[in-house]
Amino acid sequence: MARRNDHTRDELIALTLNTVKEFLHTHSHHELSLRKIATMIGYVPSTLVNVFGNYNLLLLHVVAQTLDELATEAKAVVSQSKDPAQALYQLAYCYHDFAKQNPYRWQLIFAHNMNGEQLPEWQSQRIEHMTSMLEGLLHVMAPQRTDSEILRTSRVLWSGVHGITLLSVDDKFFAAEPVDGKALIEDLLSNYLANW
Repeated sequence: MARRNDHTRDELIALTLNTVKEFLHTHSHHELSLRKIATMIGYVPSTLVNVFGNYNLLLLHVVAQTLDELATEAKAVVSQSKDPAQALYQLAYCYHDFAKQNPYRWQLIFAHNMNGEQLPEWQSQRIEHMTSMLEGLLHVMAPQRTDSEILRTSRVLWSGVHGITLLSVDDKFFAAEPVDGKALIEDLLSNYLANW
């Protein structure tokens, strides 16, 4: 086992999070435990508790990094779009593609539970940043709409895109022929926005 002074605190955080993210390339978070992570990096579980506070917060840091990566990709596709409607579609496709490319990390975002603890502010800000990107596009597309209407519409669209993405990632469309999740997202957005 590595000794506590083999890595600085920052190095140990980076080593731990990178190890967990690498594990999640091919395995579900259900196969992880504090002891397993500690073993993978050559430390004892109590060291990770001292650094992260608890196993739940360790996983929350992985979720945070995943959201940061998704946000970076989302900003890039939105900034390359010519108009807000196109940006909205690209944002939805980006969400779907990110989940398909990182299924286990993406699933952890929604499976993670604070078990009664309050969500740290640094995580709340990440979530708000992601939702505000969608709300901002809707405001530009329909400036006459109230904030309440924008909020409701953003949640309807996000819920629909999320549901399609979830079924796509888990391959649960239960259809005789392959179903293209991105085509369903396009149908959802086109039909909803046409009537909005």
